[in-house]
Amino acid sequence: MHDTTRGQARGRADFRANERRSRRSDDTMTALHYQLAFARHQGGFDALVLADSAGCVVAGAGAWATCELLAAYAPLLAHDDSTSPPMPDVEIHKLAVDGGEVLLCSRGGGTERAPSMSRAASGCRRILNV
Repeated sequence: MHDTTRGQARGRADFRANERRSRRSDDTMTALHYQLAFARHQGGFDALVLADSAGCVVAGAGAWATCELLAAYAPLLAHDDSTSPPMPDVEIHKLAVDGGEVLLCSRGGGTERAPSMSRAASGCRRILNV
């Protein structure tokens, strides 16, 4: 390898080391998937899904059937005023985006659940408000 080639490779490696996001996309749907996949891994979630107010999957990470189920129940759980206990291991965050509401919903999760949900919510807001 020539010295200039080594220097270029080292420069790219230094840039990647300083870049906090290792996977990026200008495509909104791909960016949302990357965000949710990373947060799912960090938080130890079984699934993490962004759903619209009708219960449809906008983007998700995890088993597709689980994402669809979470998305379908998210509006019901987010607006449930009954005294029945919520679904175990499910957490929902309401996000205001461009005058509407989307729901970030997770199932499972370890000790990093709360901070991972917070970071995922911030990332989704950032991506959708572009």
